[in-house]
Amino acid sequence: MRLFIALLLTACLTSNAVSQSKIDKTLEKLNSNSVPYISVDELKHTENHIILDTRTKKEFQVSHLKNALWVGHKKFQIDALNKYVTDKNKPIVVYCSIGVRSENIGEKLLKAGYTNVQNLYGGIFEWKNKGNPVYDPEGNKTEKVHAYSKHWGKLLTKGDKIYQPKPEELDTKHE
Repeated sequence: MRLFIALLLTACLTSNAVSQSKIDKTLEKLNSNSVPYISVDELKHTENHIILDTRTKKEFQVSHLKNALWVGHKKFQIDALNKYVTDKNKPIVVYCSIGVRSENIGEKLLKAGYTNVQNLYGGIFEWKNKGNPVYDPEGNKTEKVHAYSKHWGKLLTKGDKIYQPKPEELDTKHE
């Protein structure tokens, strides 16, 4: 029995390490580091950040970080955000599934004069992989996380992966 538990524990730890390694490699390949990162642990221990979710509305409606404001990706409107966030020095954290789409929005924020923008390293996947809560539209904790696709879902090791509606079924594929 002890051997079984030890093997199970090793498998879980290895799975998280492999997932983290894949997130690291993916971000290294797809991002330019144009927006400074903030780690999950750093974000957990800070307050007063405005948190912006840059995923599709469908992804956001499955779950999101507490108090996150949905701004989308393809339909992101800097003018709408300027009305909501008037202090351009206010700390802002952008996130998406792993941190690629959010880097694009972070770049737009920096270009618009926002001075304190950070990209959540590993996005909502890393947030959930580290055991942190996510919330449904009613503000209730949930285990559900939109994994976008089977390919990207491999990077999410904790929580309940939601794939519906499938990306090809969305009429606003990359909001």
